[in-house]
Amino acid sequence: MTTTTGPYAPKPGAAPLGRMIAAQAALETRMLLRNGEQLLLTVIIPTLLLVLFSTADVVDTGTEDAVDFLAPGVLALAVMSTAFTGQAIATGFERRYGVLKRLAASPLPRWALMAAKTVSVLVTEVLQIVLLTVIALALGWSPHGNPAAVLLLLVAGTAAFSGLGLLMAGTLKAEATLAAANLVFLLLLVGGGVIVPLDRFPDAAQAVLGLLPISALSDGLRDVLQHGAAMPWGDLGILAVWAVAGLAAAGKFFRWE
Repeated sequence: MTTTTGPYAPKPGAAPLGRMIAAQAALETRMLLRNGEQLLLTVIIPTLLLVLFSTADVVDTGTEDAVDFLAPGVLALAVMSTAFTGQAIATGFERRYGVLKRLAASPLPRWALMAAKTVSVLVTEVLQIVLLTVIALALGWSPHGNPAAVLLLLVAGTAAFSGLGLLMAGTLKAEATLAAANLVFLLLLVGGGVIVPLDRFPDAAQAVLGLLPISALSDGLRDVLQHGAAMPWGDLGILAVWAVAGLAAAGKFFRWE
């Protein structure tokens, strides 16, 4: 006697790794875009800053059209808001509620979970950059420079901020992460060359602020998009150092529980 299993024969086992990462990345992206606080940080605040400071004579940017100075800085701010602030807060609370612990016990490897989070960040950044670019162009922005250099700076900035965000989320309590991530966001918004040029600060402060990842990213983007530079290697080097240090520290000290 023979038996047949029919068209719905069970096939136990994990899905292909690529499919698992894609599914987790899609879930992470949906959760990020549905979160009101994250939407405020990633979309609304950068958009308001771009429109407000481009249309109102509030800060002396040293340029004829303020949007030429502001647009690259706001793009850098968008990267920081998603890769650092948003990711740190979301991951910190996932860790607190045991979500990361449960996911770590699933067939999805831990490195693949972090890869899915990175893909989610990149997808969100693409949406941010497209939106902010359209708004900046409507405000009269005239970008220049090599798109490949811009892409490389954005990727390096994403890696730098992601490492720092995961390090914070994996070592601090969720409430402390929430407070610290928002505080750092505000401090870097003011002192990172996003809205206020670094040359408005004292010389000693400029030397320190220029080494921050937000300053390197905003200045690098400004050199390319405003001044047409080929590749700001100094700013790219600063971002690379932050990326390597942040990701290495996150990999070593991140606690899943």
